[in-house]
Amino acid sequence: MPDPNERMLDKSIPPDDMSVAGWLGTEGYEYWRQIVEFIETNYPGVFQPDWLFGGKKHGWGLRYKKSKSFCTLIPERGRVLIVIVFGVVERGNVESILPELASHTRRDYETATNYHDGKWLALAVDNDDTLFDVKRLLAIKRRPLK
Repeated sequence: MPDPNERMLDKSIPPDDMSVAGWLGTEGYEYWRQIVEFIETNYPGVFQPDWLFGGKKHGWGLRYKKSKSFCTLIPERGRVLIVIVFGVVERGNVESILPELASHTRRDYETATNYHDGKWLALAVDNDDTLFDVKRLLAIKRRPLK
């Protein structure tokens, strides 16, 4: 079984859809595609996603940002990792729905580190429950236009 923390680390080769699909595998790429589709459908024209290289430790990530960060998708071997940073007000909104989220999402949120700019939540999206939670959390981060 591949190491799920293995990331795309070659700085000289920015990822494209084909390389991401190959890296994530069929199931992982389907979750990736569904998150991207959710963002494009609910926030049309809001974000211009861009690939960022986070160094040898973090590798490539697809960042969605307008004036502030919305989320970053990180292709890991066989799965998608999504990072969402919640500010103070957003944290209150997340905490109001926390009991409704899957137990592993709650645990990851509760153990996420608070930094000066917010609570950094990293979720491995490798099942439908987590995908559902991610969509709810993104809707808290920024109200959908549709």
